[in-house]
Amino acid sequence: MLDQDPALPTALVDFPPPPEAPQGPRQRWRFDRPSRWLVAHDPSQVAGLLDAAHTLAQGGQWCVGWVAYEAAPGLNPHLPVKALPPGQPYAVWAVFDQALAWDGQPVASPPAGNDAEADIPRPLWQAGPWQADLDQSAIEQKVEQIRSLIQAGEVYQINLTGQLHSPFQGEPAALWPWFMALRRSQPQSYAVMLDARAACRVPGAVLSVSPELFFDWDGEQITTRPMKGTAPRGMDADSDVAAAEHLRTSPKERAENLMIVDLLRNDLSRVAEVGSVRVPDLFELHALPTVWQMTSTVTARSRAGLRLSEVFTALFPCGSVTGAPKRQAMHHIARLERSARGVYCGAVGLMAPGGRVTFNVPIRTVTVDTLPPPAPWRAHCGIGSGITLDATGAGEAREWQAKRAFLHRADAPFHLLESLRLESGQFARLPAHLARVQDAARAFHFADEDQLPTLAHRVSDTLSALARTHPTGVHKVRLLVDDRLHVTAEAAPLPDTAASIRVALAAQPMPPADAFIRHKTTRRTAYTPFAPPPGCFDTLLYNASGELTEFTIGNLGLQLDGQWYTPPLSCGLLPGVMRATLLSEGHLQERRLTLDDLHHAQGLALLNSVRGWLTVELSALLASLTPP
Repeated sequence: MLDQDPALPTALVDFPPPPEAPQGPRQRWRFDRPSRWLVAHDPSQVAGLLDAAHTLAQGGQWCVGWVAYEAAPGLNPHLPVKALPPGQPYAVWAVFDQALAWDGQPVASPPAGNDAEADIPRPLWQAGPWQADLDQSAIEQKVEQIRSLIQAGEVYQINLTGQLHSPFQGEPAALWPWFMALRRSQPQSYAVMLDARAACRVPGAVLSVSPELFFDWDGEQITTRPMKGTAPRGMDADSDVAAAEHLRTSPKERAENLMIVDLLRNDLSRVAEVGSVRVPDLFELHALPTVWQMTSTVTARSRAGLRLSEVFTALFPCGSVTGAPKRQAMHHIARLERSARGVYCGAVGLMAPGGRVTFNVPIRTVTVDTLPPPAPWRAHCGIGSGITLDATGAGEAREWQAKRAFLHRADAPFHLLESLRLESGQFARLPAHLARVQDAARAFHFADEDQLPTLAHRVSDTLSALARTHPTGVHKVRLLVDDRLHVTAEAAPLPDTAASIRVALAAQPMPPADAFIRHKTTRRTAYTPFAPPPGCFDTLLYNASGELTEFTIGNLGLQLDGQWYTPPLSCGLLPGVMRATLLSEGHLQERRLTLDDLHHAQGLALLNSVRGWLTVELSALLASLTPP
């Protein structure tokens, strides 16, 4: 029996507006109970299944589903792939009689007679740690193999991929809040959640938040938008602009993109009216939360009487996930990669009444094997990149790390966090704290711009109520905001701090800065290894370049030649409220500070909005260090 809450949907779709109306509203639909399932258990069944589903859509029904990468030989017998594991379908489509408008907000299963979703606790989930089937050494080795193939004239480009695997912990209903978290980590994507446990258990659910359009076809116009070219987002505004400019002007990234554009133009010409293939946009940049991506747009007018299976035969798989030439690239992919891709790099999408179809290229896509107990549920996610002659193994490994960052953002629920000083019923530096929590809500897509005023009012009301109940004394206030903008706060008496505190130097560098270091949240796993030893108040941290960054609970001030300095945000640290106040007042200046600078310093301070300026016993710290 299907272990699914009947109050939860079977599918959710959240797509950008259609290509002909890019400024229009997003297409958001909820689908509850399918009237039937269409499943292809062999590649030879895929073409017929696609046409059957499309016919149902043309007749007024909705279809949501996917096609596996390994379905390619069923559409074109000359395309080589690995075989899927036994029992895993090659395509799955759910057919619905109607779609319900969806506002994009989290779904929930309210108890009878209670529609106050805000009061409903949601099931928790935990994904990760993610284990990769290719480590950096294996990636570098395979990149060199591909470069040798390119030098030998075998191919121009190969899209190399690997798989990440993780346990999924949580009840089945937790798949939905997990999808919402993934969707927040890749906003503006072609997002689809399909609970297919009634049709298959491997994969039983597909959670796709892909930013890449495979193709949109309204019966006359076909639009495809391949995504090739990636750069990690910068740690501050200046480095982010520099990263975008590097991507925009990189000969390697532009060549990678242009090769796939040429491949898509050729593929489209097979189903297009003669002379109708166009490239209206080339080398466009898109800012995603963790990476910059480059896309180009290719369009064509389709031939009259074209079947959907014929469009798939011409275009599938998308050239952006194969390489060029497609057939030869796929031959080497089947040899180089360790496992079948499955839904990853296939197609996921929607067929609407009247027959319009929109498919993403399922990158940034998680599949979950939902086997019945006692088997544990397992999650899988593919990561890859296009390898050209200019590629390096180390560079591609860094790109894979940047691309998988969207998973880390959604591995488990978390709250936005602010710690404030409440003294005699008044909050210190309240406007700066409010601005910072709004900035975090924007960064993690907890709130749209038009929701930020609502968040500000809720925070102000919650803190005002707390202040009225604590009119005297000094308290530390812990303010929490969840992804539905629920605000809670609690106060605890703040104990006195010694006039001078002892700290220890971290035994290892901090991990590279990510959103959970640049914003204050309840997810503090990056700081877990740096708990202070007995007798120390906190730990002084530094990055892999030997630059000082911050303490685990505050920012850093270091006095050199009579001037107090603090590291710039680009070194990888939290933008503390006290730090910002002291910078604005001229008491601090930004400067890169190194471990060696500790030996030349006249003073050291921990800066914290709750405790203020805490003087650190510099001599005690230096006594524990090896001289430079």
